[in-house]
Amino acid sequence: MEEQVFTQVIELEGHIIDSMLLPQIMDEVMDRGGDFDVQEIRVGRKKSETSYARLEIRADSPEILDQLVRRARRIGATVPVVEQVRTEPVLVDGVFPEGFYSTTNLETLVRINSDWVQVENPEMDLGIVVDFEAGTARNVPIADVLKGDQAVVGHQGIRVMPLARRREQKEAFAFMGSTVSSEKPNASLIREIAAEMRAIKARGGKTLVVSGPAVTHTGSAPLMVKLIDAGYVNYLFAGNALATHDIEGAFFGTSLGVSLSQGIPMEDGHQHHLRAINRIRQAGSIKAAVEQGVLTKGIMHACIKNNVQYVLAGSIRDDGPLPDVITDVMEAQQKMRAVIQQGVDLALMISTMLHSIAVGNLLPASVTTICVDINPAVVTKLADRGSFQAIGLVADAEGFLRHLVSELGL
Repeated sequence: MEEQVFTQVIELEGHIIDSMLLPQIMDEVMDRGGDFDVQEIRVGRKKSETSYARLEIRADSPEILDQLVRRARRIGATVPVVEQVRTEPVLVDGVFPEGFYSTTNLETLVRINSDWVQVENPEMDLGIVVDFEAGTARNVPIADVLKGDQAVVGHQGIRVMPLARRREQKEAFAFMGSTVSSEKPNASLIREIAAEMRAIKARGGKTLVVSGPAVTHTGSAPLMVKLIDAGYVNYLFAGNALATHDIEGAFFGTSLGVSLSQGIPMEDGHQHHLRAINRIRQAGSIKAAVEQGVLTKGIMHACIKNNVQYVLAGSIRDDGPLPDVITDVMEAQQKMRAVIQQGVDLALMISTMLHSIAVGNLLPASVTTICVDINPAVVTKLADRGSFQAIGLVADAEGFLRHLVSELGL
């Protein structure tokens, strides 16, 4: 008796060759025990032309086939049969129906009343809520879904748009985004980052900086201030530590008690960050301290002076914290999400593993994301968590910022 084979046709369209989407799907199918035939392929011959491929995926069981198709669709493939998106009502606040569709950070469309509708605010690890009457769809965190919402379940009627590498993007970006290595030259990539930041500023775009306290510990606060004063930073995401040690540096010339000019621990320096927090709490807020003339320099001073929106998210190990720090992590996440939804073109993550991964989860895949860290594992973790658009640069915070500021002519 001939063994039964289960098949499904899928389609891919876009810049699927240079972005490696087609080979990625082929690898997925073979690695998971399936097979495929390429029924049709059309390759764009000009930079402005897209490519198209139609594949028949084969598997020995419907379960394996379903898994292969699901994986292909998450990467960006579609099934030629046009289906209406399927939903089920939410029965309890904060609980999606079993089998709800878990989103990627790619642009996603759903089929509503014979039309393809774009899902608002692409973000990974959310669910989709559909309003059939209004003909709209939006991404919603689990905690925010409400009883009576129509939540998307399954995979039918969903189209995920593949993210193509911009054809005009320089080869340095494409090369550096391939693997993470301390042996790759940083100069060419930093030059491209500077060019990208100049272009974003010129067209009125937005740059987000996500930073850890290493920026202050390494004496790099004046370099960050130069970027802010020159208009290259529109948003800042950080924790209590960055702001606290930046303000400590402004008040006492130390960071974590170490002299920023001499590089040695100061007498009673371990108290400096606590005294800095106390002064700001007495003023009422960082902004109030600037307005009162208490805080006259540093990163946070520059943010207030230049109207840079910042979100400081707290953690269980925080001292104080500063009055501006949001101690409810879900509230901090919502504040960050609201800022991102105003529009971000480039995210620059500097020496902060936890904030980099957290913010990476909130960013659409269309946001150019640069992760700078002395530890290659940080960049790898960011990509492994789904932020596959992240470009990794292995460097210390001070060296990176000094080179970037130089490239920008500041």
